[in-house]
Amino acid sequence: MTKNTDLPKKRKGNAFLDPFGNLVFLKRALTGWLGIATYRHLNIINKTDVIGADFLMALPDKNVLFVSNHQTYYVDVIALYHIFGSVKWKFKNINNPLYLLLPRVKAYYIAAEETMTQSGWLGRLFSYAGAVTVRRAWRSGGKDVIRSSDVKAPAKIKTALEYGWVVNFPQGTTRPGAPVRKGSASLIKKYKPIVVPVKLTGFDEAFAKKGVKVKNKGTQLTVEFGEPVQFGDETTVAEIQTYLEKVIQGATSLE
Repeated sequence: MTKNTDLPKKRKGNAFLDPFGNLVFLKRALTGWLGIATYRHLNIINKTDVIGADFLMALPDKNVLFVSNHQTYYVDVIALYHIFGSVKWKFKNINNPLYLLLPRVKAYYIAAEETMTQSGWLGRLFSYAGAVTVRRAWRSGGKDVIRSSDVKAPAKIKTALEYGWVVNFPQGTTRPGAPVRKGSASLIKKYKPIVVPVKLTGFDEAFAKKGVKVKNKGTQLTVEFGEPVQFGDETTVAEIQTYLEKVIQGATSLE
């Protein structure tokens, strides 16, 4: 399988390959299979409440960046992929699994390179389903480090935005209370995507941090989308950073 770890290739307009050289039909099949395999985790064993789906209905098909808190390595993304697929079918929740027959393919998420390469077969499947991998400058192997930034990351994220929706976790880690990284604000300033805030609750209680194992049954899960915003040229990186800190670390509600 082709991995999303290299610089994107110029493949715009190709109906069979995405910009990273991945086969679209295989990506769709993997996304649908992952959705089927995890549906009962999210909507039978536990229950997912989707708030603010109306905001997603009017979004364009590309140049949209979802900024979210981060509670688990994989299930956060899986839940968002479920919702993206349901919204494509004009559903406002994930109660009708018909959307898994034709899930949204033009969706990506930004992930730590080491997480995806060191997680075995699950990491490889998830990579093909839409990972834009980056090498973190502040953390490696579960430890805090200081090293140079990943110079390839901005080009990969730009290409993903030009092709579809992208999920970003500005804290860059599942550690509770972790700071919001300035790099996310800089990317928003540079590429000017439509930004949609997301608040996840209950996932760290219901699922193991790694993998998709259910830790507690009967948990109420919530995915809340806030009002989309697009920052203009006059907005500074510091102002965008303040916004991200507010929606990621701030109030429990995005209203």
